[in-house]
Amino acid sequence: MATVTRADLADAVHRETGLPRRDAAEFVESATEAIAERLSAGETVTISGFGSFRVRDKRAREGRNPRTGEPALIPARRVVTFRPSHVLKMRIAEGRADSGNEA
Repeated sequence: MATVTRADLADAVHRETGLPRRDAAEFVESATEAIAERLSAGETVTISGFGSFRVRDKRAREGRNPRTGEPALIPARRVVTFRPSHVLKMRIAEGRADSGNEA
Protein backbone atom coordinates (compact mmCIF):
# COMPACT_ATOMS: atom_id res chain seq x y z
CA MET A 1 0.00 0.00 0.00
CA ALA A 2 1.45 3.35 -1.03
CA THR A 3 1.21 6.50 1.07
CA VAL A 4 0.64 9.84 -0.63
CA THR A 5 2.79 12.53 0.97
CA ARG A 6 2.66 16.30 0.72
CA ALA A 7 5.70 16.08 -1.56
CA ASP A 8 3.77 13.68 -3.83
CA LEU A 9 0.86 16.11 -3.96
CA ALA A 10 3.22 19.01 -4.71
CA ASP A 11 4.82 17.00 -7.53
CA ALA A 12 1.36 16.28 -8.96
CA VAL A 13 0.44 19.98 -8.82
CA HIS A 14 3.78 20.81 -10.47
CA ARG A 15 3.18 18.31 -13.30
CA GLU A 16 -0.46 19.28 -13.90
CA THR A 17 -0.10 23.06 -13.71
CA GLY A 18 3.50 23.74 -14.65
CA LEU A 19 3.99 25.77 -11.48
CA PRO A 20 7.54 25.78 -10.11
CA ARG A 21 8.02 23.02 -7.52
CA ARG A 22 8.43 25.56 -4.71
CA ASP A 23 5.13 27.28 -5.59
CA ALA A 24 3.38 23.91 -5.89
CA ALA A 25 4.67 22.91 -2.44
CA GLU A 26 3.46 26.24 -0.99
CA PHE A 27 0.06 25.69 -2.60
CA VAL A 28 -0.28 22.22 -1.05
CA GLU A 29 0.84 23.56 2.33
CA SER A 30 -1.66 26.43 2.15
CA ALA A 31 -4.50 24.11 1.15
CA THR A 32 -3.84 21.61 3.96
CA GLU A 33 -3.48 24.45 6.48
CA ALA A 34 -6.81 25.97 5.36
CA ILE A 35 -8.53 22.59 5.74
CA ALA A 36 -7.00 22.08 9.21
CA GLU A 37 -8.06 25.57 10.34
CA ARG A 38 -11.66 25.04 9.24
CA LEU A 39 -11.84 21.63 10.90
CA SER A 40 -10.36 22.90 14.16
CA ALA A 41 -13.07 25.58 14.14
CA GLY A 42 -15.66 22.79 13.93
CA GLU A 43 -16.65 23.48 10.32
CA THR A 44 -17.29 20.89 7.62
CA VAL A 45 -14.89 20.93 4.66
CA THR A 46 -16.32 19.72 1.35
CA ILE A 47 -14.15 19.13 -1.70
CA SER A 48 -16.47 18.74 -4.68
CA GLY A 49 -16.07 15.38 -6.41
CA PHE A 50 -13.92 14.04 -3.56
CA GLY A 51 -15.81 14.14 -0.26
CA SER A 52 -16.42 15.88 3.05
CA PHE A 53 -14.36 16.08 6.22
CA ARG A 54 -16.30 16.68 9.42
CA VAL A 55 -15.44 17.00 13.11
CA ARG A 56 -17.41 14.71 15.37
CA ASP A 57 -17.55 14.69 19.17
CA LYS A 58 -17.21 11.25 20.73
CA ARG A 59 -18.41 10.77 24.28
CA ALA A 60 -16.34 9.21 27.04
CA ARG A 61 -16.78 5.46 27.32
CA GLU A 62 -15.42 2.46 29.09
CA GLY A 63 -13.03 0.22 27.22
CA ARG A 64 -10.56 -2.50 28.12
CA ASN A 65 -6.80 -2.59 28.33
CA PRO A 66 -5.94 -5.18 25.65
CA ARG A 67 -2.93 -6.51 27.61
CA THR A 68 -4.51 -6.92 31.03
CA GLY A 69 -8.22 -7.00 30.21
CA GLU A 70 -8.83 -4.42 32.95
CA PRO A 71 -11.50 -1.76 32.38
CA ALA A 72 -10.16 1.62 31.30
CA LEU A 73 -11.89 4.95 30.76
CA ILE A 74 -11.55 6.31 27.21
CA PRO A 75 -11.96 10.10 27.48
CA ALA A 76 -14.28 12.20 25.34
CA ARG A 77 -12.58 13.55 22.25
CA ARG A 78 -13.10 15.20 18.88
CA VAL A 79 -12.33 13.18 15.76
CA VAL A 80 -12.29 13.93 12.04
CA THR A 81 -14.48 11.77 9.84
CA PHE A 82 -14.46 11.54 6.06
CA ARG A 83 -17.41 10.81 3.82
CA PRO A 84 -16.51 10.18 0.17
CA SER A 85 -18.58 11.79 -2.59
CA HIS A 86 -20.61 9.61 -4.91
CA VAL A 87 -18.10 10.41 -7.68
CA LEU A 88 -15.22 9.04 -5.58
CA LYS A 89 -17.29 6.01 -4.58
CA MET A 90 -17.96 5.24 -8.25
CA ARG A 91 -14.26 5.60 -9.16
CA ILE A 92 -13.26 3.25 -6.37
CA ALA A 93 -15.95 0.73 -7.27
CA GLU A 94 -14.81 0.75 -10.90
CA GLY A 95 -11.16 0.45 -9.89
CA ARG A 96 -10.31 3.40 -12.12
CA ALA A 97 -7.19 5.50 -11.87
CA ASP A 98 -6.37 8.68 -13.78
CA SER A 99 -4.29 7.64 -16.79
CA GLY A 100 -1.36 6.36 -14.74
CA ASN A 101 -1.00 9.34 -12.39
CA GLU A 102 0.17 8.18 -8.98
CA ALA A 103 -0.76 11.23 -6.89
